[in-house]
Amino acid sequence: MFAAVIIVIVASTLFVLFIRAKDIPAPEPVSPTQHLEERKSAIYENLRDLQFEYRVGKLSDADYQATKLSLQKELAVVLGEIDKISKNAPVKVKQPAALKPAPVHAAVPAAMNGDSSVCPSCGAKFAHAMKFCGECGKAMAS
Repeated sequence: MFAAVIIVIVASTLFVLFIRAKDIPAPEPVSPTQHLEERKSAIYENLRDLQFEYRVGKLSDADYQATKLSLQKELAVVLGEIDKISKNAPVKVKQPAALKPAPVHAAVPAAMNGDSSVCPSCGAKFAHAMKFCGECGKAMAS
């Protein structure tokens, strides 16, 4: 009786911990420019930090201009590499759902009449007049 309980416990533990190869999802393809995109983001962040430090007064004008120029040159090289790789080997990278563009609405002609319940930019319709579009954020007709 005791041995049967131990066998059941061991069997259920092994079943829970056992991972089959077909249960593991396939890895998402890695973009050939991922490392360059990360470097581009880092350079942009460095440029923002540099501008902030200059405005606060931590950097002299000469230091700011020299550092800014070197960062811009590095950014140009990175952007050139991204373009070169993208032209040679176009790879479709899955875009996260949050970054996909919003659907375009077909009610743009009503926006031309000055109706502030229809967005003149994206054509989104709203129940009441608004100052800014709830879809794209642009100013509505007033």
